[in-house]
Amino acid sequence: MRYSLRNKRAIVTGGSSGIGRAIASALEEQGAEVHILDLKGEGDTFHKCDISDQQAVRDCIDQIAGERPLHILINNAGIGFVGNLEGTAEADLDRLYAINIKGVYNCALACMKYLKMSGGVILNMASVAASVAVADRFAYSMTKGAVLTMTYSIAKDYLPYGVRCNSISPARVHTPFVDDYLAKNYPGREKEMFEQLSKTQPIGRMGKPREVADLAVYLCSDEAAFITGTDFPIDGGFIKLNG
Repeated sequence: MRYSLRNKRAIVTGGSSGIGRAIASALEEQGAEVHILDLKGEGDTFHKCDISDQQAVRDCIDQIAGERPLHILINNAGIGFVGNLEGTAEADLDRLYAINIKGVYNCALACMKYLKMSGGVILNMASVAASVAVADRFAYSMTKGAVLTMTYSIAKDYLPYGVRCNSISPARVHTPFVDDYLAKNYPGREKEMFEQLSKTQPIGRMGKPREVADLAVYLCSDEAAFITGTDFPIDGGFIKLNG
């Protein structure tokens, strides 16, 4: 089977909903044993964990990987925020930093000793906002830019150990976050605003979580063994065709 992940053990942060859930399901379909780190969830392989808490992350990862090899880390957990510089309070910035940057650092740090032993893979979820200007996304763009450069640094530093590190940069993807945002900010106009947001992608629609998940499967598989230190936009033409 191409893109097989049989006998691989994976951790997906934020894997209980949206893109993370789609990635976890896709990895399982390819034969991986998937452990989900999130604040809400259920099942034998769900682990309640606040990724901004380094000790909690370390304890959780050691519990998962202490007795059997770990091969894959998907740093998917993240939070969004809408606002420009003046619309971003210090508390907003701190909250985004704690999850979107420190959380990625905490999980990568806790997993690295195990991934070095297996020659494993780290896949970080960045964003098109890491590479191009998106209006009213000051703090969010800052955090995703950090994810992008952490990806490059990890890939460079851990080449001698056979650890690969890449990132995926989605544009708008139809997840529960989008639906919640529209319901909160545009009550009664959800359908209209959904169409407007969809058309900001040159291809004319939002991405689907499963489309991101299929790319993640490839990048975690042995078929992608020659790929490291690279960001993969999945954006309906947003970066190159929006000029």
